[in-house]
Amino acid sequence: MAKQRIAAVIVAAGTGSRAGGELPKQYQLIGGRPVIWWTVKAFLDHPDITHVQVVTGDGHERLFAAATQGLAVPPPVIGGGTRQDSCRSGVEACAAHRPDLILIHDAARPFLSAELITDIIAALARHDGVVPGLAVADTMKFAPHGVIERTVDRSHLWVAQTPQGFRYDAIRRAHQRALDDDLHQFTDDAAVAEHAGLAVALIAGRLENRKLTTAEDISVADRQLMGHGLSDRPDIRMGQGIDFHQFEAGDSVILCGVAIPHTQKLKGHSDADAALHALTDALLGTLGEGDIGTHFPPSDPQWKGAASAVFLAKAMALITARNGIIANVDITILAEAPKVAPHIPAMKAFLGPLLHLTPDRIAIKATTTEKMGAIGRGQGIAAFATATVRLP
Repeated sequence: MAKQRIAAVIVAAGTGSRAGGELPKQYQLIGGRPVIWWTVKAFLDHPDITHVQVVTGDGHERLFAAATQGLAVPPPVIGGGTRQDSCRSGVEACAAHRPDLILIHDAARPFLSAELITDIIAALARHDGVVPGLAVADTMKFAPHGVIERTVDRSHLWVAQTPQGFRYDAIRRAHQRALDDDLHQFTDDAAVAEHAGLAVALIAGRLENRKLTTAEDISVADRQLMGHGLSDRPDIRMGQGIDFHQFEAGDSVILCGVAIPHTQKLKGHSDADAALHALTDALLGTLGEGDIGTHFPPSDPQWKGAASAVFLAKAMALITARNGIIANVDITILAEAPKVAPHIPAMKAFLGPLLHLTPDRIAIKATTTEKMGAIGRGQGIAAFATATVRLP
């Protein structure tokens, strides 16, 4: 008997405004990775899923590419004006793969378990549609204007979760029927199926399969994942790095990946980012892997003018190969000019995705030498960095 083809659609087209922050919630970091990274990986790791299709918002292409770097996921499709429209786009995008079954999931539910995916697939052997849910345990009140009008019988009420599973052809037809009827405001695919007359079964969901909605949800999820990651890695390593670069003629200084306008630039074989060089040495030091010159000798012409993020990525790859994670980094920049402090938020934004760290785990400080020494005379910039890495 041929193996079933099972597609998964991950809906990530929303702006996630209630979560706050500069990025949509699906691209904010929890446990050192974007929310969507955990969600996509859950489906990629499941042995029964044969195709994963993500639906993103218009203009999110770069965010998606950065968030899923290293994951074997195909390019996303662009969603529509409502969740229903985005789900339909994802369903249609899977047609070329001719799936037998399809699971449709919210990107903002990163704690999806393999067991729940398996349960939904098994239930689809008996039903056209399956929704995981939790029976309502609290007393329910109907209060349309903020004043209780009546108590609602909770005995048959459930809170729906995702992924919601369907026979592919059935849900595709159901979405087309809703479109033909000019209906666009269904809040989940089960409602689309109900409109088309499909019977949708409920199975037990999981408490941990919660949807991240607010800033507090993101914060709690981050603490949960970081706590698990740190507890599994009791070997605590600390490293330090120091770097100095002289000035030469130019129009900007690059520090922590950010170009700061100035009357000079830093002299070096690469882009002379003293802060990233110091940080790279600190990370290499946690592993006893020598210094930046060991891995990227200045005598090698291929590194001439190279962005220092390449060097940092090498250190990160070595840490990842040891199944390590970074707990925090601390960078101090010594410079009389240019002013560094106004650029620190941009520096943290640049480093966060590279280091898999939230901003509160990245410290960047700037100070002067009170006109003392070569740095005080404006001849160059120095940077110092420390890093804490946790290994199994």
